[in-house]
Amino acid sequence: MLKIAYDPIYIHPLPAEHRFPMLKYELIPAQLLYEGLISEESLFSPGELSEEIILWTHEEAYWTQLRDLTLPPKEQRRTGFPLSAQLIEREKRIAQGTIEGCLHAINFGVAFNVAGGTHHAGTNWGEGFCLLNDQSIAANYLLNNKLASSILIIDLDVHQGNGTAQIFENNPSVFTFSMHGANNFPFRKEKSDHDIALPDGTGDEEYLHLLKTILPQLIDRQQPDFIFYLSGVDVLASDKLGKMALSKAACKQRDQFVFEQCIANKIPVQVSMGGGYSPDIKDIVEAHCNNYRVANELYF
Repeated sequence: MLKIAYDPIYIHPLPAEHRFPMLKYELIPAQLLYEGLISEESLFSPGELSEEIILWTHEEAYWTQLRDLTLPPKEQRRTGFPLSAQLIEREKRIAQGTIEGCLHAINFGVAFNVAGGTHHAGTNWGEGFCLLNDQSIAANYLLNNKLASSILIIDLDVHQGNGTAQIFENNPSVFTFSMHGANNFPFRKEKSDHDIALPDGTGDEEYLHLLKTILPQLIDRQQPDFIFYLSGVDVLASDKLGKMALSKAACKQRDQFVFEQCIANKIPVQVSMGGGYSPDIKDIVEAHCNNYRVANELYF
């Protein structure tokens, strides 16, 4: 059975101007339920994330400013959100959902977080609608609890996973792979263990060829025992922020290839959704739902 972290708090505390792209957090599970692909039992609401676990990834001074709502105005503007207690609770729930998803993935092979992919948050900063880095927090959780010893983070969002790269820059137990738009946000890139910076307008054939060439080599070389997959759909040609030219069919093939590699190598994978900013919400939801459809076909 697919296991999917979802909580209504993923969307409701956000200011009205940010709610359109976040509607997918409600529409994705609704569509999957409508199709009969999942049942209510597939959805789980994350529990509480402790400060101790947050501090395995984020600096105490930064976390304290978030918790106490004292982050300086300039740093708040960098995140894109005005701070509120509900927003911080939202970020904690998302990260906890990714942790719990890891535990389900260990049991079932794959698990999802409807939200997450907050890869722009570094050890001591928030940026680009990301305050706490959910997959980094979960990776450190696995390492510290000896549930994994070698982790591969596959970040296929159109934006570089700069926060994730910075968090693990000196950690040999986590290998960061980011395949992203060269000329897109963040304009100051960090150094992942393996970066593929793609030119504007990159299309289906080139994108899939690169992924199918590089990913098996990375898995073979790194021999991870757990994989995180950030499956942003802002690579679509329809995306207003992405600058890439992928079709929904190619995006689905991308997801299928990642899952096939995980299955072939018997590696559990946790999936967070990442970005998607097409003007028509149907394009966003359909591309994300393809991810779940492919996983259901391959795993269950």
